[in-house]
Amino acid sequence: MAKSEKIPLRVLLAVIATGLMSFCGVIVETSMNISFPTLMKEFNVNTSTVQWMTTIYLLIVAIIVPLSSFFKKNFKTKTLFLFANLFFICGVIVDSIAPAFPILLLGRIIQGLGTGIALPLMFNIILENVPESKIGLMMGIGTLITAIAPAIGPTFGGLVVNTWGWRYIFVILLPILITSFILGVKNIQQKSQIQHTKFDSLSLLSLILTFSGLIFGFSNMNKLNLLIISAFLIGIIGLLSFIIRSSKIPDPIINLKVLKNHKFSNHVLSFFIFQIISLGFAFILPNYIQLVNQSSATIAGLAVFPAGVVGAILAPLGGKILDELGARKPILFGVTCADISLIIFAIFSLHLTNNMIIWTYTLYMFGMGLAVGNIMTNGLKCLSDQNQADGNAILTTLQQFAGATGTSIVAAIIAQSQTNTHLTIATSTAIGTQHAFIVLVTLGLINLIIMFKATK
Repeated sequence: MAKSEKIPLRVLLAVIATGLMSFCGVIVETSMNISFPTLMKEFNVNTSTVQWMTTIYLLIVAIIVPLSSFFKKNFKTKTLFLFANLFFICGVIVDSIAPAFPILLLGRIIQGLGTGIALPLMFNIILENVPESKIGLMMGIGTLITAIAPAIGPTFGGLVVNTWGWRYIFVILLPILITSFILGVKNIQQKSQIQHTKFDSLSLLSLILTFSGLIFGFSNMNKLNLLIISAFLIGIIGLLSFIIRSSKIPDPIINLKVLKNHKFSNHVLSFFIFQIISLGFAFILPNYIQLVNQSSATIAGLAVFPAGVVGAILAPLGGKILDELGARKPILFGVTCADISLIIFAIFSLHLTNNMIIWTYTLYMFGMGLAVGNIMTNGLKCLSDQNQADGNAILTTLQQFAGATGTSIVAAIIAQSQTNTHLTIATSTAIGTQHAFIVLVTLGLINLIIMFKATK
């Protein structure tokens, strides 16, 4: 493709339509966490019950996302978009008027169905419709849309809850979703042929067991008991049965054979590690700012905001660099910056000021912005055109699963440190944070080695 080849306006608007939906899916997840104390009082529920607002949503998204390759082959892109959008709008309306907590959870389930369909849809549209010379840039813009939502989610949630009340978190999303609906209806076009492959319900059952077991297990890892161990076992049995089943049927839900491509599987592993580290950060820093530095939730939200914006802006810039110079330079430079940030946090985590957190986290998000979208883009370039939907499904599924994994690993490490009753909560949290960062540094260095080899 020529470097001067332009992206058609309809394609750009189609990407924005699906991107706005993905943005709503991510922002509602991160902003709702701020409202948990309010929901606990209003609906008279405890902490473990209110956590289901996030857990049930993550679970539904994690089950639906792997089906994206099957959906793409068997349904028109616009049909999938309309279902996703209408599910989301319906879920938002249910939650904005929910009179009881179970109704609130029902709304989250319906939203999860919409998000699960929408997340892979944006990247599938980019891979199918964008000229090859602009793929990096557009994948970067796609990453920006989903990356900026976690950055503004906590701040947005805090401001809305304090100003108008938690229901307006959902109300404000409605005009964005309606705009997305109008843009999608007018601009999404069908590029690939419909194949009509057979759906395997046993594979779906295996997926439900896998993610129900593993997400429930990881979400409750800090209170390890027989129930949690059983959940992990169910998840592992579900995963093994899904792998075995996929290898034996002619039309698997996801073609796992793409992982035999070692270059692609290395990119997948790196992408997964990056997501674990990033979600670990999202848990560690707001807690540290509040529990160790004794700052308010608003200050905690504002402190992580600049880094999120930097990471989001760097995503399309990193994609442009990939288009012009190749993948190796932006990926390795980005991973190196992220690792330097992790090492600084690990060394100074007993005495971190808010200003130091802001600057060091900004360095991490600078590196992540340069690297993550390009790891995804370069990994998918290792696959043939007919296998890219399967590759996208694997990457997007792992992104969701990493959300539960990364948060739970660091939460369990910090919670273990906080059980030391001889120390103040501030001191025990700081020590637990240092231990968590040592684990994340180890993952970061493994990530650098993987990408150094994979991008040769």
